[in-house]
Amino acid sequence: MTFPVIVHPSHGQFEAALVGAPEVKATAPTREAALAALESAITLRLDQGDLVALELPRRGLAGLFGKYRDDPTLREICEAAYSERDADVRE
Repeated sequence: MTFPVIVHPSHGQFEAALVGAPEVKATAPTREAALAALESAITLRLDQGDLVALELPRRGLAGLFGKYRDDPTLREICEAAYSERDADVRE
């Protein structure tokens, strides 16, 4: 598995933290040691539960994106709307 991690110097040491879960972090004298300690922390965390991806349905306007992409009349509707818009701009 691959996890996004941020590593940065902190008070003369290195801190590695799991992106999205800042409470899962490790501090060590070297970058490599901080990453190894973070790997151990993540492994312990995974031993306590399951890692799953939760897919949520889009809501509001975002729910409409792509909804009508296979509608054969969509192109005609868009072209008519653009023609009307362009005619208004020219007036």
